[in-house]
Amino acid sequence: MAILKTKELKKMSKEEREGKIKELKMELVKSRINASKNKGARTRDIKKIIARIMTLNNQKQNLGVE
Repeated sequence: MAILKTKELKKMSKEEREGKIKELKMELVKSRINASKNKGARTRDIKKIIARIMTLNNQKQNLGVE
């Protein structure tokens, strides 16, 4: 999975972002299982992407955009 940039996330609808969060959370669970093999680098990246999406959702909610 590629790292999602903020520009890409802004283009998504709220429903697409919510679906992406669910998908990433499942991937996070799988990554934690395999963390001993890859030293947790992937886990950290997934968490950053989830935080980026949630931040964008909160900003849009506070502005009343969506």
